[in-house]
Amino acid sequence: MMARGRRAKAGAPAFGGMLAALRGIGYASPAYRLSLAGRTPDRLLLQPADMIPGDAGRGNALLAGEYVFAGQRVSAEEAPPWDRRATGEAWFGELQSFGWLRDLRVVATVATHDRAKSLVLDWIASHGAIEPGAWRPDLVARRVCAWLAQAEFLLRDPDEAFSRRFFQALALQVRHLARTARDGDGVVRLAAAKGLLYSGLCLPDGSRRTLMGLKLLNAELGRQVLPDGGHIERSPSAQLAVLCDLVDLRATLVTAQRAVPAALQTAIDRMAPMLRAYRHGDNGLALFNDSVAEEPWLIDLVLAQADARGRPQANAPHVGFRRIQAGRTLTIVDLSSPARLGRHAHAGTLSFETSVGKERLIVNCGAWRGGGGTWSRALRATAAHSTLTVDDTNSTELFDDGRAGAGVGRVEVDHQEQDGATWIEASHDGYVEPFGLTHRRRLYLSADGSDLRGEDILSRTQNKFEGGRSFAVRFHLHPEVQASLVRDGSAVLLRLPSGAGWQMRASGGAIGLNESIYAGSPGEHRRSEQIVVTGPVEATETTVKWAFRRIPKG
Repeated sequence: MMARGRRAKAGAPAFGGMLAALRGIGYASPAYRLSLAGRTPDRLLLQPADMIPGDAGRGNALLAGEYVFAGQRVSAEEAPPWDRRATGEAWFGELQSFGWLRDLRVVATVATHDRAKSLVLDWIASHGAIEPGAWRPDLVARRVCAWLAQAEFLLRDPDEAFSRRFFQALALQVRHLARTARDGDGVVRLAAAKGLLYSGLCLPDGSRRTLMGLKLLNAELGRQVLPDGGHIERSPSAQLAVLCDLVDLRATLVTAQRAVPAALQTAIDRMAPMLRAYRHGDNGLALFNDSVAEEPWLIDLVLAQADARGRPQANAPHVGFRRIQAGRTLTIVDLSSPARLGRHAHAGTLSFETSVGKERLIVNCGAWRGGGGTWSRALRATAAHSTLTVDDTNSTELFDDGRAGAGVGRVEVDHQEQDGATWIEASHDGYVEPFGLTHRRRLYLSADGSDLRGEDILSRTQNKFEGGRSFAVRFHLHPEVQASLVRDGSAVLLRLPSGAGWQMRASGGAIGLNESIYAGSPGEHRRSEQIVVTGPVEATETTVKWAFRRIPKG
């Protein structure tokens, strides 16, 4: 499933990487740290919002020295593993963000209170140098928000020594955040805006940070929240995270008796229907662009707190997704190029996912939350998505830092409906530059949802580049779907956990049933299967037709 060729690239764009390295060197200097000196606050003006409830199981695990984040467990009874990055950025980010303080708080024992304080003090002692990892703007912002949201829990005992060190460390981080809030982009910058606003509203002498946070928030909402409510990074998981932050921000502004900016309220009202659009029948999220299914209860909670009416956004042309539903069948289609903003890009243009009722049928492979780059690269590749690939090459260039490069630049879409049936026709130019090929996909869903048909066409363009020897059209199946080749290999019989049956047939290529991987939850790495239709690329035009039809219960 690994992509090959010039489109599987390592590293980040050189100029951006050099700037980040230079900034990191400057921040680590003693002179820079001295420049952050200032008055230390001694109290909180208000308790900010944190809608996510604590998990007592994780709290007790932390008490025992078990750090369970992003689906991975690390045991470290002696000392907290602050620098443990081999487990991956997701695990490291959760540890450094301190959101787990709520898990210790919910256990509500003297032991968990003492453990929370000792972990905060250990972090302060271990992070004297301002280095790029733990002091990244989004991690600083999330840590500041967590410390402020749990300050009442941390400071409930009259411990002057702890209180002094707590507020000193908080002030240092807040001042650094004020200097670096614009260093990141996308979700990172919105998190920084939240950190500025929380610190400005909750700490004395915070009016300057409040104004800075409001200015940054308004600017970024106008840039990052598209007119259809989609977040510009095109990631369902990022959509959930951003909406959660915005709802918390609104609640904190209300508590502080501050006016809620119109841009903030509008963003919440737009983003909630789009988040609903990303949900499958099992109430989890679709697996596009570095997303996992997420916890249905968390999605429900965020949507309830958003208090935004609106049906799921069926047509989202700005963010580039379309949701079509007929009967019990739901299909979500990616109809845009990967986002150039942020670090969630997958090369999955024209891929789709289908669920039937509460059961997923056709999926993308998901996102890797563990350490090492091999699986992350594999799951971001075009081959890890339910779409077509040429010569095992990604339709868009991918960098190891999560960004996208050259490739799909233009996607043309046409959509029609008649008598309850839906047609979508879309094409992309991601294979023009290396092979002189345009990929066009047609999808049809019948009015009763029992018939999902498609056609994948590769057309030669008048272009100096030529090539492309073979194609593969992949349909990744959810691990719970049982698949078997029938009719001498000319069709595939599919059985869902409920017993419902579907049959897949194709023409224009050979049908195969191969192994696949499903990473729909953090830490989850399940074996699954994929239907693969393969064949040679023809001299002028290549056409593959396929159909999934429900088998009537008999």
